[in-house]
Amino acid sequence: MSSATTARSTEVTVQLRVNERTYPVRLDSTTTLLDALRDQLHLAGTKKGCDQGACGACTVLRDGKRIVSCLTLAAQCDGSEITTIEGLADDPVQEAFVRHDALQCGYCTAGQVMSAVALLREGRAGSDDEIREFMSGNLCRCAAYPNIVAAIREVAGGS
Repeated sequence: MSSATTARSTEVTVQLRVNERTYPVRLDSTTTLLDALRDQLHLAGTKKGCDQGACGACTVLRDGKRIVSCLTLAAQCDGSEITTIEGLADDPVQEAFVRHDALQCGYCTAGQVMSAVALLREGRAGSDDEIREFMSGNLCRCAAYPNIVAAIREVAGGS
């Protein structure tokens, strides 16, 4: 056995409040929020992209702030309010993304929408440069960036 400290996981029960509904979930203490959402709650809208927090495909809102769920332990969210793309079914951001063709393959779209919602709620959509800066943590392999900015600008009131 090496002298390095071995991380030990244990099972824990947490109360995950997701999209205004509380779920008691028993999981390994090392389970990420992303894996709990997808594998245990069967909310598949949040995507696993890079699994390193670099692409933004797994973006969700925790108490109204955007986080990458692949780097967040589910146990850390016990009692927090989590919002996933499924919780934004009739949000104007989604409708604007469709109108502006701000999606192509759709893989990054949930994370893009979640970040856009956070951006708008925080009042950070003052200019296209501000929108681009705030959205820079969400990667789109299809390069729909101009349309994403246009959709966000529309919802912010700048058509």
